Amino acid sequence: MDSCYILGIESSCDETAAAVVRSGEEVISNVVASQIATHQPYGGVVPELASREHLRAIVPVVRQALAEAGQTYESLDALAVTQGPGLAGALLVGISYAKALAFALEKPLIAVNHLEGHIHAVLLEEGQKGNHELSFPMLALVVSGGHTHLYLAERRGESWSYENIGHTRDDAAGEAFDKVAKLLGLGYPGGPIIDRLAKHGDPRAVKFGSSQIKHPDRRISTHPSKTAKGGAPGTKGASTGGGQLARHPPPPSRARFDFSYSGIKTAVLRYVETHNLAPTIEERRRAFAGIAKPKLDDFLAACDKQTLNLVASFQRAMVEDLVEKTLAAAREYDVATLFVAGGVAANNELRETFEREAAEQGLPVYFPSRPLSTDNAAMIAAAAYPKFLAKQFAAMEFSAEAGMALK
Repeated sequence: MDSCYILGIESSCDETAAAVVRSGEEVISNVVASQIATHQPYGGVVPELASREHLRAIVPVVRQALAEAGQTYESLDALAVTQGPGLAGALLVGISYAKALAFALEKPLIAVNHLEGHIHAVLLEEGQKGNHELSFPMLALVVSGGHTHLYLAERRGESWSYENIGHTRDDAAGEAFDKVAKLLGLGYPGGPIIDRLAKHGDPRAVKFGSSQIKHPDRRISTHPSKTAKGGAPGTKGASTGGGQLARHPPPPSRARFDFSYSGIKTAVLRYVETHNLAPTIEERRRAFAGIAKPKLDDFLAACDKQTLNLVASFQRAMVEDLVEKTLAAAREYDVATLFVAGGVAANNELRETFEREAAEQGLPVYFPSRPLSTDNAAMIAAAAYPKFLAKQFAAMEFSAEAGMALK
């Protein structure tokens, strides 16, 4: 078909983003308004503040995306917006604006799952490179501040389907990075700071045990009276209601590869307590309070060798767990291609370790570029393109789904 221009809008967390993508594989513009400065004093994202910042930014961000793309509202073929998962208030800002725009322009509107967007960030850039021959089955690790998921992805014609074979039981990997950085007085966002500091410490200095998951996943009901009708493991299906037996037995269990990162976060806290690091952490916080944008040299000057070793050891343990479980899942399901996407996919050590160990398994691994690893709207527009071809348009009454699953 002729070129198709889709305007993507993303507002699931703390970035207001808009992008224009041509036919699912050429980024014409990609604008992101970050809220880091707003949330930095709190050491994390404050949902109410995020919603207010989206309200301020969304109109100018969309206008800038259109201007940089050389497009007008009328020249667009469709609009796409993130429906979930994410912060409900933040999502509603993007959805309300996209609905109003689509209604006024009489253009089709496509609702996109944020997690699918991260996967399509890889597909978008591989398409730009002319790589359209990816092999299946495909495994995707989506790892960010809010998510750590493993999906088996299949393509049927223009449509994509996903099966979740692993997720975090507690903290997401990126959340653990941010919380440890906050604990150590390193500021927000913590992941990039830890990544930069880790190479200056000894990654074997502090021993962290691998996460052990012994109890069944509480999100998967195995009792026959509580089994979701037609629900696959790890997903929420429609309730059978009334405590009655489901009409069909639950599907046979599939091997799962779940993650857990609350334990390592607690282990870092215990290390801080037992080694009396609190005074140096407080001193570091005071030092950074007077620096608007600390540079690497500022961080290094404020961190002693013990702290650098702790940071390096923490990152090593996180990376080893993510890589080990993902590659074990790849072997179990005999996948032909591996995607690693999401904000944590920008981590240098994670990329290097995946590339090295996946190569030993003969498994090709693909990452998005760093600008498309973090939240952006180009990935939303790219994920919308197959839905546009299939005419999977959203009804105007759809709303935000903060806990939206990917299927």
